[in-house]
Amino acid sequence: MRLTRWIAILALALIVACLLAFLRHGFSAREEPLTVEAYVARHLRRMAVPAGGRRARNPVALSAAVLTMARAHFADHCASCHANDGGGKTEIGRNLYPKSPDMGLAATQELTDGELFYIIENGIRFTGMPAWGNGTTEGETESWQLVHFIRHLPRLAPQELKEMERLNPVSPAEIKEREEEEKFLQGGDVTPSPAQPR
Repeated sequence: MRLTRWIAILALALIVACLLAFLRHGFSAREEPLTVEAYVARHLRRMAVPAGGRRARNPVALSAAVLTMARAHFADHCASCHANDGGGKTEIGRNLYPKSPDMGLAATQELTDGELFYIIENGIRFTGMPAWGNGTTEGETESWQLVHFIRHLPRLAPQELKEMERLNPVSPAEIKEREEEEKFLQGGDVTPSPAQPR
């Protein structure tokens, strides 16, 4: 009975928050979430993770090799939204609603390992966080490795960030731009690239 009451109260609060946000700002993703909206979202996220999931312990032992693999995976798959340092200051991360969180801060670091794993595997509805779980043991192992890396984000060293930059995906347009810059720096003629649409 108590759980039903809390669910009803949270649902009502979410509806009120959404109405207030709509009346004040419309549905623009440019705005910061209202305080009540952020509060409700945090609590709904917590409720969305099953109790067993919250209590799950990381079965992957922490080691330098695990952090290296997770760092490479993060740079290749996660950094486009979350940035290499986990701060969320990327073009995609800044334009999501809600914006990508700074994962080095308490709001993420205080989540249990099980909660982080569950979020990576299952995503979060109504945000930009997709579900990455593929139902394989290998995929789960990678997600648990990422949990170790997320815990490591507040202590990320400059040389680790530099290594991650080399591992970030690069678009064909960026490759061409880099080639033209290199050619220019070596004194060659460079044909200007056509302006890229934004």
